[in-house]
Amino acid sequence: MNMPVAISDASDIAAVVERARALLDDGDVIAARMLAAGAYDQAKAAGGFAERFGAAERLVDKARRLQGDALLIESRAKIRIADEYDAAQERGEVGQRTGRPKKVVAVDDDIPPPRAEDVGFSRHEIHDARKLRDAERVTPGIVERAIQARLEAGLEPSRASLRNNIGTKTATREERGDNFYETPLEATRALLALESFHLEIWEPACGKGAISRILEDAGYEVFLSDLVDRETADRHGAVQHVGDFRQIDRDGAAAIGMDRPCDIVTNPPYGEALNSFIAHALRAHRPRKMALLLNLNFLCGFEDPERCFAMDENPPARVHVFTRRLPMMHRDGWDGPKAQSSMNTAWFVWEADATGAYRGPTIVNRVDWKTLQDVPLREPGERASTAADNGPLVWIDEPGRKLAVAGDVEIGAIFSHGNRLEWRMFIGPDATVGPSQKAKNEGAAKLALTAKWRQFLARAGLP
Repeated sequence: MNMPVAISDASDIAAVVERARALLDDGDVIAARMLAAGAYDQAKAAGGFAERFGAAERLVDKARRLQGDALLIESRAKIRIADEYDAAQERGEVGQRTGRPKKVVAVDDDIPPPRAEDVGFSRHEIHDARKLRDAERVTPGIVERAIQARLEAGLEPSRASLRNNIGTKTATREERGDNFYETPLEATRALLALESFHLEIWEPACGKGAISRILEDAGYEVFLSDLVDRETADRHGAVQHVGDFRQIDRDGAAAIGMDRPCDIVTNPPYGEALNSFIAHALRAHRPRKMALLLNLNFLCGFEDPERCFAMDENPPARVHVFTRRLPMMHRDGWDGPKAQSSMNTAWFVWEADATGAYRGPTIVNRVDWKTLQDVPLREPGERASTAADNGPLVWIDEPGRKLAVAGDVEIGAIFSHGNRLEWRMFIGPDATVGPSQKAKNEGAAKLALTAKWRQFLARAGLP
């Protein structure tokens, strides 16, 4: 049974919206923005309350329309603020930030002009206002149409949906260009702490070498290619090949120097090219092993046949999910404020079996990239595929330590000293007299000990 729910303050919200509209018409954009923002929050809360308690559809619709009206006024006020702020900067009435370290450029030697914060705005708010203004300039009326489209579809016209619909949350298609986002080194180091690859690796979306430099430092030979010529070279001075990876088959790969079996490691271009890029790698090149840094959402989706080919017909062996978001991957040329990433990412690892097939089930492994930064990197060509499963070691709890055992052999141990953890190996060239290697937590210590055990096996030529 639905309980009748009244939005008792709907007329009050409507009055605030009309007051904000009048202020905007009169040119008082700051007051208009503040009132509209308050009306937006009230209408959003009223609509959420009405929907939650099963109010009549017309009441929910009324709240959403008030929310949409407030959002439109707030957006138009922001656009005006962006224009007025930029004009004031040109006149020297507000400061500009420049140089490293950042400083305010003064108009005269004595009194520097006020900054964004001094006039009641954060740099982030000014940046958002500019993005909104620029989107409206490119496509006049886009803000109002985006809000109206949400209302007509029976959806809430929220600030987040507006950013998504008009392209101010992320880059526009024109701004994204070839989808070049540099990979943070933390991501590649985490991968190499977990996985070992064959000596030769193809980086087919090499960009400026963010991944390849880490791979080369770890001892790998890396062949570079990219859609765009960024004049990236390997450590031997060989310059990248320029071409669309999706157009390069095995014969084409041999023609450009990749005539040997190799693994693939890259952060592929996102957007429309992503699914076809991955499917082409699996279909045309059949790498023995391939690791791709992807949005965690790649696990989902069923309509795109290329996505299904990569995830269902040729499933990855492992997915290393970062429990902590990576540092932001800003697109090339980004000059806006730096921020933490809003994307959950993972390394998707495909590995062919002895018959050359990619088979499941896919193992999902949760890892923290920060704890992996101090873990020794796995060496090229180690026989075991991954250290993520803690290898063949069995962990035995003993007073004051956690013992690592392989069969009947004690390999090493993790020692607890209050809030401090240390570990050491008992065998091999990495054996130490006493606990000497520090670890941030037990998981990091296990990974470090396991990596040393894998290295010992590889050096000894043991499986």
